Amino acid sequence: MNMNLPETKDSSSLILPRKTAFWAGLFYVLTFVSIPTLFLYLPLHDPNYLLSAANDNQVVLGGILEIVVALCGIVTSIILFSVLKHQNESLAIGLIASRIVEAGTMFAGVAFLLGASSLHQQGADASSTPIAQTLVAMYDRIFVLGQGFMPGINDILLGLLLYQSRLVPRGLALLGIVGAFPLFAGYIATMFGIIERTSPLAGASAVMVAIFEFSLGIYLLVKGLKKSKRGLEK
Repeated sequence: MNMNLPETKDSSSLILPRKTAFWAGLFYVLTFVSIPTLFLYLPLHDPNYLLSAANDNQVVLGGILEIVVALCGIVTSIILFSVLKHQNESLAIGLIASRIVEAGTMFAGVAFLLGASSLHQQGADASSTPIAQTLVAMYDRIFVLGQGFMPGINDILLGLLLYQSRLVPRGLALLGIVGAFPLFAGYIATMFGIIERTSPLAGASAVMVAIFEFSLGIYLLVKGLKKSKRGLEK
């Protein structure tokens, strides 16, 4: 499989301090802290949410976790840029841009949910239910775009850069590239209403991407990036 990319420098010149790899890995692992939102946001999908006694604090907590994930995603791309730019600066910049777009959709989604939560906190009556349901529906749609499509773009860009540079095992980098395509398939199926956003098939489409990102984070934390011919800075 020929996946050679145009290079700005020979990969042997790539040098990344061990501590930088550690921080990149840490922030990658932190991008998984939003998993509890699957349960924290459940009250919002209740048709009678505005009339219920649901705890809005859990919605706010879920929003905070998503914001943390969005910021961590941007930080990981910025940290890795210092080494990936030597492999292909255009793709490295593209990775940062892709992460920013992903984060932007997450910020917007959180704003939608906090808007619905505000209606509940203010004691809005049943007449405001369509507004709250619209805000939740907008979150569901932008979630599919931001967290069901953009991670695939992120991982193709990062996977290509890591595959060519060999800074991590090529099998790990290849997992990120290949894993993006089931995610795209799940996104398209969700957009056309073939599967539900919360269906097992939608979850299965994201498994390879999730494994790649979590494994990459752990690898960077534990082993850092592979030594180049000139060695890594300590």
